[in-house]
Amino acid sequence: MRIAGLISDTHGLLRPEAVRALAGSDLIIHAGDVGTPEILDALRAVAPLVAVRGNADTGAWASALPATAVAEAGTLIYVLHDLNELDIDPAAAGFGVVVSGHSHKPASSERSGVLFVNPGSAGRRRFKLPITVARLDLGRQPWEVEFIDLGHHL
Repeated sequence: MRIAGLISDTHGLLRPEAVRALAGSDLIIHAGDVGTPEILDALRAVAPLVAVRGNADTGAWASALPATAVAEAGTLIYVLHDLNELDIDPAAAGFGVVVSGHSHKPASSERSGVLFVNPGSAGRRRFKLPITVARLDLGRQPWEVEFIDLGHHL
């Protein structure tokens, strides 16, 4: 496992540019606010998928999504939608990475040896925030996060 494609906050819109940016990923992580089950199907066609439910994901299809998930990609990755709802100590629990969404703001930081990544929003533009996905390269040390701005394609 080397490349994890990270996406969040699609809100029912899966842009072709996002699919192209995630192509070649060994794993795709969707950090919630998916919008429709068809988006999950489309992402599964690209790579194995780990997805969580966001606050805007409602209905029977969304109830099948967990609020949190764990992905194994050479390191343990904890996935949740809203970082404010993190109720574990990821470093103590052995996680190397925490992936979240919700804020629509792409961000990457390290705390207590844990990499925190928010890929930003890949759905409809909100305010003046960028439209992004991210690629997490776990094959190099230190791990590298690349944010891909999809907005210039519009």
